[in-house]
Amino acid sequence: FNSACIMGFPFFSFPAPAQAHIIHAGQACVVKEDNISERVYTIREGNTLVLQCLVTGHPRPQVRWTKTAGSASDKFQETSVFNETLRIEKIQRLQGGRYYCKAENGVGVPAIKSIRVDVQYLDEPILTVHQTISDVRGSFYQEKTVFLRCTVNSNPPARFIWKRGAETLSHSQDNGVDIYEPLYTQGETKVLKLKNLRPQDYASYTCQVSVRNVCGILDKTITFQLTNTTAPPALKLSVNETLVVNPGDNVTMQCSLIGGDPLPEVVWSHSPSPMPHNSLIQEGNLTIWGMRMEDSGYYNCTAINNVGNPAKKTVNLLVRSMKNVTFQITPDVIKESESIQLGQDLKLSCHVDAVPQEKVVYFWYKNGKSARVSDRLLISRNDPELPPVTSSLEIIDLRFSDYGTYLCIASFQGAPIPDLSVEVNISSETVPPTISVPKGQSTITVREGSRAELQCEVRGKPKPPIIWSRVDKEAPMPSGAMTVETYDGKLRLESVSREMSGTYKCQTARYNGFNIRPREALIQLNVQFPPVVEPASQDVRQGMGRSVTLRCTMLKGSPMKVATAVWRFNGNLLTLPPTEQQEYSELKVDSVNRETSGSYECSISNDVEVSTCLFQVSAKAYNPEFYYDTPNPTLSQKQSKNYSYVLQWTQKEPDAVDPILKYRLDVRQLNQRNTVQTLIPVKKMEKGLLLEHIVRNLKVPQSYEVHLTPITNFGAGDMAARFIRYMEPINYPNLADNTCHFEDEKICGFTQDKMDNFDWTRQNALTQNPKRTVNTGPSTDISGTEEGYYMFIEASRPRVQGDKARLISPLYNITGKYFCVSFFYHMYGKHIGSLNLLVRVQNKRAIDTQVWSLSENKGNEWKQAHVPISPPGPFQIIFEGVRGTSYEGDIAIDDVTLKRGDCPRKSIGPNKAVALPGSGVPTLHRSSLGGPLTFFLYVLLR
Repeated sequence: FNSACIMGFPFFSFPAPAQAHIIHAGQACVVKEDNISERVYTIREGNTLVLQCLVTGHPRPQVRWTKTAGSASDKFQETSVFNETLRIEKIQRLQGGRYYCKAENGVGVPAIKSIRVDVQYLDEPILTVHQTISDVRGSFYQEKTVFLRCTVNSNPPARFIWKRGAETLSHSQDNGVDIYEPLYTQGETKVLKLKNLRPQDYASYTCQVSVRNVCGILDKTITFQLTNTTAPPALKLSVNETLVVNPGDNVTMQCSLIGGDPLPEVVWSHSPSPMPHNSLIQEGNLTIWGMRMEDSGYYNCTAINNVGNPAKKTVNLLVRSMKNVTFQITPDVIKESESIQLGQDLKLSCHVDAVPQEKVVYFWYKNGKSARVSDRLLISRNDPELPPVTSSLEIIDLRFSDYGTYLCIASFQGAPIPDLSVEVNISSETVPPTISVPKGQSTITVREGSRAELQCEVRGKPKPPIIWSRVDKEAPMPSGAMTVETYDGKLRLESVSREMSGTYKCQTARYNGFNIRPREALIQLNVQFPPVVEPASQDVRQGMGRSVTLRCTMLKGSPMKVATAVWRFNGNLLTLPPTEQQEYSELKVDSVNRETSGSYECSISNDVEVSTCLFQVSAKAYNPEFYYDTPNPTLSQKQSKNYSYVLQWTQKEPDAVDPILKYRLDVRQLNQRNTVQTLIPVKKMEKGLLLEHIVRNLKVPQSYEVHLTPITNFGAGDMAARFIRYMEPINYPNLADNTCHFEDEKICGFTQDKMDNFDWTRQNALTQNPKRTVNTGPSTDISGTEEGYYMFIEASRPRVQGDKARLISPLYNITGKYFCVSFFYHMYGKHIGSLNLLVRVQNKRAIDTQVWSLSENKGNEWKQAHVPISPPGPFQIIFEGVRGTSYEGDIAIDDVTLKRGDCPRKSIGPNKAVALPGSGVPTLHRSSLGGPLTFFLYVLLR
C-alpha cells in the first residue's frame, strides 16, 4: 500500500471485467478435469447437485445459470436461475447436460464457464420371454426356440451377465446358446437365445446388470424359471365389448385367466380418467357401484407374466342419458325461403343429446294425436342434412289444415330414463326472428370494476336463444368460453376490466327457432379506467444552483386525455400558468438548493380518477456501492489478536451532483454501542473509480457494522451500510498461498470425509467441553487466546483403536511444480495414535498418497511441520487423525498454509516423506539404523 493509503487517503483503481469459475459441491461421485475442453461432474440420480459460480469484477457481475443438451421436457432452460449458487435437490436423469454460468457487469465481454453434469442411474431390469415353433423339413418333429430378453435403462451403459443356475453363460458356449444385442430396441438389451430347446435348458435363468459400482450403484438382478409349461397369458370376459347400463346400476365384469405360466398378474385400468373411487377389484373381477355418467369409458383388463405379449380385453362401458332436446323449423330449402308460406314445403326437426345416441326413439304428435305418415307428411329418423340421429317431420305443400301444435318426444324404450319432449307451434303467426339494439344502447360506457349489461332485442315467433361472442379480439368471453347463450337477449358482465373493452356480437341461434341464416347486431363496450402515469416515483439529483425539469406522462387510460394536472411541493399547492391539454404535464425548478429540495407531486386526472407522479428532488450525493470481491480483504496476524480490513467501494453517479469532498466512516462492533468515526478525504472522483480504505485495529474474531456517507457542499448524502466479518481465506481451486486459521465456520473450504469413521471438530477454549479428558489435547489454539479456533479429534468413547477422521481440502487446480504444506500440530497424551498428511491427485481416478506421518506423544505444546509436495496435476490435501489405544489421545491442527515453492530448510520432525506418483521427486525413507534418530529432511526441489 502506498503512503496515501496509510495516511487515510483512498486508494484508486478502475472497473474490472467479469471473470467466472465454477466449483462443485453437493454429492458428486467424481469430477473429471480435462484441461483441453471438458469438465464433467458425475452425480447419482436422487442426490443433490450444487454448483457455485465464483465471480470477480467491478461493478459486481450479475450471474445467470442456463442449461443446454438436456431433454426438451426439462423446464430448466425456460427459467434461468439468477444466483451464484445453483442447487437441484434430488436430481433426475433428464436434468443432466451442460450447465453454463454467465457473469456480466457491462465492462468488457461477459465471462462464460460451463460444466457437464452426468447423472448416473441403474433401473430395475425387465426380463421377458418369447418363443417360436418351426417345422423342420424332412422330419416329423418341431423345433422350439426360446428368447429371454433382458432390458434395462442405465447411465453409464450397463454390462449384462447371464446365468443358468449358478453357471455363467457366454456367447456360443455350446450349440444351443446364443447371446446377442438386438437392433432398434428401447433401452439397453441383451437377448439369451436357447435354440432347439433341450431338457437341460429347463432351468432358472438370471440376468445381472452392472454399471461397475459407479457412484456406489450396486448390481441388480432378475430371475426367471423356464419350464416345459411356460406359456403366455390368455383371458376371457364375462360381458360384451360394449356394455350399456342405467344410472345407479351396480356392474360387475369378470376377467378370467384361461392360460399362462408363470401365473399372470391381472390389472384393470380406465381411460381416459383413473379408476372411479366407487369401484373394487377383487381376484380379477371389477365391480362398480352406483354408475354415474363420469364412470363411462373404456375399461381394460390386462394380464402380464413377461412371457410373450400381454393379453388384453377391453369393455366400452356406457351409461344411458338424455339431455338438451332442441327443435328447428326449416322453410322450403329448394325455393330458398326464410319464412313459412302456404303451398311450400316445411320441415320440423327434433334432436336430443343421448348415450347411446343410436338407441334413441322419436315420436311425433300433432294437436295431441300421433302424427300419421302420408303422401304429404314424411317422418325420417336420420336426416342427412342434420346431426346424426335427428328425427324430421316434413310437410309437403303446406296447407291451412297443417297448422297446429307439433310435439316431439325422445325416448329410451324399456329403460328407466325419463322421456324428453319439445313443442313447435306452426301458424300464420310463426315468423322468422329479427334482432336489433335498443336506441342509445349501441355504445355502453362503464367504469372499471362496475357492472355492465349489453342488450339485443329479438322479435319473431318462436324467439330463439341469443349467442354472444367478441368481434375485434380473438379472446374468450369473461366466463372463459368462446360464446355465451342467453334467452332474454341480455349479456350481463360483472366487475368489468379494461381487457373487456371492445365490440360484442349478438346473433340468433339456429336451434329452438328457424334454421335460417342468423340475424346479428353489434354493441361497443367502453371500459373507463384511471390514467397510468410515468414515473410513479423518481429520485432526481442535481448540482447546487442548476435547473431541473420534472415531467409526469400519461401512458394509457380511458379516456386517453389529461383533464387536469395539479402540482404540489412538500404538500403545498403550486400555481402554474395554464397550458394546452396534452398527454403530460411539466414543472421546471430553476435552481436546486436546500430551499427547493424536497418532494414534488403531480396529480393527473382523466375525469375518471387521479394518478400521481412523485419526484424527490435533492442535491445530495447518491450512496456509495461497496465492492465485495476484494481479494483477501482480511489482513491479520493471529498472534496479535487484531486484524485490519480492506474496505473498497465506488461512488454511484458521482457526476449527478456537486463533487464529493470526503466520506464519513462509522464503525461499530456488533453487540456494542460505541461508534468510531473517521473522515476520509477525497482528492479524485470519477464514475467507476474503485476507492479503498483500510479499517484497522479490529478484534479477532469479532464482526463490525460500518456506515459510509459521502459529503458534498450540500451536506451529507445517502449512507451505505455493510458488515465486516472476520473470515479466513478459502482456498478455492484457483487460489493458494493462504493460511487457514479455522476461525470461520466454513473452515476455508475443508470438508469432512464421508467414508471415514468420525469427524474432526472445530472448537476454542470457550467452546471446550468442561468435562473433557484431562492430560490430552490443547488448552488454546496456537495464538494462546481463548477466542482462537483449531481443529481436533476427540479420542473418547465411542471411538476405538484405529478409527480414522479425515479432513479434505478444496481441489487445487493451480499451476506450479513445487508446493509446501505448513501447519501446526498438537499431539499430547499417553494414548496418542497417528497424524498423517496425504495428497489426493485427480487423474482418471483419485489417488491418495501419504506424504507425512507422526505418531505417539509429542508433549503439551504446538509444533510446526513443513512438508514439500510435487503433485503432477490438480490435487487436494488430507489430514488423517488415527485414534490410539485409549481415550487420552486427542490430536489437533491449526494454521494450515499452502505455498508455491520450496519449504524452509528446517527440521520437520520424525516422519517419512513419499514422492507422489508421476512427480519425479526421489523417495526418502526413515533410516533403518538402530536407536533414536533425529531425522532432518532437506528436499532440494530444483
